[in-house]
Amino acid sequence: MKQLVITADDFGAAREVNDAVEAAHVNGALSAASLMVGAPACADAVRLAKRLPSLRVGLHLVLVEGRPILPRARVPDLVDGAGFFRNDMAASGARMFFSSAARAQLAAEINAQFEAYAATGLTLDHCNAHKHFHLHPTILGLMVTIGRRFGLRAMRVPSEPRNVLAKIERVPASATDWVMAPWLRLMRRKLRAAGILAPDNVFGLAWSGNMTKDRLLGIVRHLPEGLSEIYLHPATGDYLGSAPTYRYRDELAALLAPELTQALRDTGGRRGGFADFHQGEQGGTVAHASRNGVRSSTP
Repeated sequence: MKQLVITADDFGAAREVNDAVEAAHVNGALSAASLMVGAPACADAVRLAKRLPSLRVGLHLVLVEGRPILPRARVPDLVDGAGFFRNDMAASGARMFFSSAARAQLAAEINAQFEAYAATGLTLDHCNAHKHFHLHPTILGLMVTIGRRFGLRAMRVPSEPRNVLAKIERVPASATDWVMAPWLRLMRRKLRAAGILAPDNVFGLAWSGNMTKDRLLGIVRHLPEGLSEIYLHPATGDYLGSAPTYRYRDELAALLAPELTQALRDTGGRRGGFADFHQGEQGGTVAHASRNGVRSSTP
């Protein structure tokens, strides 16, 4: 059975992102969004999500390229002189691994972000980390331990099948794929052993910020069996802090493309949020026809 979650990351980063999430969910294929609880437009995103009960929302944990939820004095080893998270992920990761003080501050910040999400009143569909920082074993362990107290039941494992991408266009081989493959397999096993749903395949890494219509259609048309997640970064335009190389409008256009509706229908699978498929494993998922004709899953 083919099951698919289509997620927008950086929900709450700006009104341009929030507007795109609304358009892509109401009029397009988007089924989920990952919320940045400390971002400038978080409150607007929460109001929007409450108007769209069929949008599955999770926590996009930010530990790089942003400000902490806790006061600077509570997390001095995680931030720079301006109070922002340190952007050197290798150095920050080493500090988190080797320093007991940094680990304690990290745990407190992760807990604060889960608490901030819980305070929104939104159901927690999933959790992932900005820049996939949850690949760090210390961060991953804390996310699982702390997240489970807040009802965490699904997490992204950024493992992208290059054989599928190769059917769409040539993608240069990456040594990182070989280096990371054993850890990604172990990460998935650890999550599943903890009762946390992890997708079999994730798409969005090689073409991060550049998921054009042709690329998105190609992935859907060659969607493998099992549970897959496709993540994008749609926005109605550039915004403060946006990445200069990201094609935000093109990603929104891809989600709204009429051809995508037909491609999703042709897969014969189901689309929803992670919670839908977790319930489906327990026999509680009901499939129905959505307004655009794509089979969707709802509790």
